[in-house]
Amino acid sequence: MKLVGPHVSISGGVQNAPLNAASLGATAFGMFTKNQRRWDAPSLDQKTIDSFKKNLTDNGFRPSDVLVHDSYLINIGHPQKESREKSYTAFVDELQRCYQLGLPYLNIHPGSHLQLCSETECLSIIAQSINRAFEETEEVVVVLENTAGQGSNVGYRFEQLAEIIDQVNNKKRIGVCLDTCHLFSSGYDITTKEAYESTMSEFDSKVGFQFLRGLHLNDSKVSKGSKVDRHHSIGKGVLGLETFRFIMNDKRFGQIPMVLETIDESLWASEIQLLNSMVLP
Repeated sequence: MKLVGPHVSISGGVQNAPLNAASLGATAFGMFTKNQRRWDAPSLDQKTIDSFKKNLTDNGFRPSDVLVHDSYLINIGHPQKESREKSYTAFVDELQRCYQLGLPYLNIHPGSHLQLCSETECLSIIAQSINRAFEETEEVVVVLENTAGQGSNVGYRFEQLAEIIDQVNNKKRIGVCLDTCHLFSSGYDITTKEAYESTMSEFDSKVGFQFLRGLHLNDSKVSKGSKVDRHHSIGKGVLGLETFRFIMNDKRFGQIPMVLETIDESLWASEIQLLNSMVLP
């Protein structure tokens, strides 16, 4: 059985995330470590940390089954130094929170150039920010999520993810998360077996499966190449159920957290069951 679960709420404290995931029958989950729409947050106290770790273990989760997502406000590729420093400080705090909770992965949207520099320059700024953060933090792997290419976001092509990775000094602390909706929106077809295999082959040749640390399983409301980020529930969008059948039977995703960011949380438990039912013996 694959490791599947939703991005769960941390309402009432991060210690509740494993409980929320377990109640849905999840075997993996995503979470924030703070309010994702605020720059700052109270530090994690030891009681909360201990409670989180206990709830994680008691409900059968390993730290590697959790894919933490950083704040939506952060843009470590910001071309302007003052704004970038604000994002960088928040980014380091996110890495430290993951380390305190014993969680190995921090998923990030790479960054945006905001029409103030070239994409190539933005990719270099991102890599430089990551290298600097690695000097101030320990162990946690930064997981670059492919984007839909909406607005001025970078990271929507495999080549761009590879360019960031190439400039990161510590390759042991850098990885990638593939989002299915973003893949399709940015122009990669995964809706037929042939197209799926072609896209995965291209990912392997340009980035490499050795860097894959997670998946976001989302159907899409928009067409291929639209560069618009609009998630849908599994099987209810233009990707269709077959796309997820390919993924659920891909042995390359064996022990990687596969996180639902679909739009109707009332369907999460049934989506987990649906996806697990697709796995062939």
